[in-house]
Amino acid sequence: MPVSATRRVRVIDSHTGGEPTRVVISGGPDLGNDALTNRLERFRSEHDDFRCAVVNEPRGSDAIVGALLCAPVDESCVTGVIFFNSVAYLGMCGHGTIGIVATLAYLNRIGPGTHRIETPVGVVVARLDDNGEVEVANVPSYRIAANVTVEVPGFGPVTGDVAWGGNWFFLVNDHGQELEFENLEKLMEFTLRVRDALARAGITGLGGHEIDHVELFTNSRLAGVDSKNFVLCPGKTYDRSPCGTGTSAKLACLFAEGKLREGETWRQESIVGSVFEGSVSVIEGVVHPKIKGSAFITAESDLIIDARDPFSMGISRKGAKEQRGN
Repeated sequence: MPVSATRRVRVIDSHTGGEPTRVVISGGPDLGNDALTNRLERFRSEHDDFRCAVVNEPRGSDAIVGALLCAPVDESCVTGVIFFNSVAYLGMCGHGTIGIVATLAYLNRIGPGTHRIETPVGVVVARLDDNGEVEVANVPSYRIAANVTVEVPGFGPVTGDVAWGGNWFFLVNDHGQELEFENLEKLMEFTLRVRDALARAGITGLGGHEIDHVELFTNSRLAGVDSKNFVLCPGKTYDRSPCGTGTSAKLACLFAEGKLREGETWRQESIVGSVFEGSVSVIEGVVHPKIKGSAFITAESDLIIDARDPFSMGISRKGAKEQRGN
């Protein structure tokens, strides 16, 4: 194989509560050094094939969230990052941020302590503990609408809240679904129909942004755990972790309802049984969530992009609609 025909992309894989993150260490596109919002748009418009190559088949899967490390504008930050998945670009990703901290620690670029990370939706602060746990102080989160009802074909009316936790969510407590791993197909069908119904009804986040995450809740059977969730992510995949931005949106709703006080701990279980701890601080009336979890390194490798390979840039869904998200 001629060396000139190949391109290498160095990545480190991890999982946070079962949800995989693939961090691009080197070999990514040159997006410049201006604001991360501009670089995200440049990534989207000029280098979307790279996103597809990193996270889609044959190298990836629907579950993988990619994280492209880049130079931060804010010099107080240890890195900048742009998150993406099989169909979309994400403004923020809670489990991915935990994965980035674990990755930087694995590379000996950081040690225990507090570290700032720049994302397209703002700076998040992460604290790495001596035991490897990571607490992420997420972007401000809030609920914009409560008890919104949408008619879902095949299921009838479904009522939930619209909230921001770094991505836009529709959060549903009364849904009639069994939140069990064995029920994945039914959960996917239900949440996909809910998301489609929201779009048809014109129910959006602020600025007309599409609500691309649907989050269902029930009581957890785990001792000391407050809730269990199922989270539909952009595209047709679900979050294996309790979802950092989804838990942040939940915390904002709980605070708005007076069900969670500042400094109290909320424990959120995922559909696979992993648990995040969450809490909020309130600054000038704005909710600032904190999410704690652990990530584990699973692989360190080079992705090889061979120009002769017809699927060198991944297998994409033709016509898949990109989500601006976040």
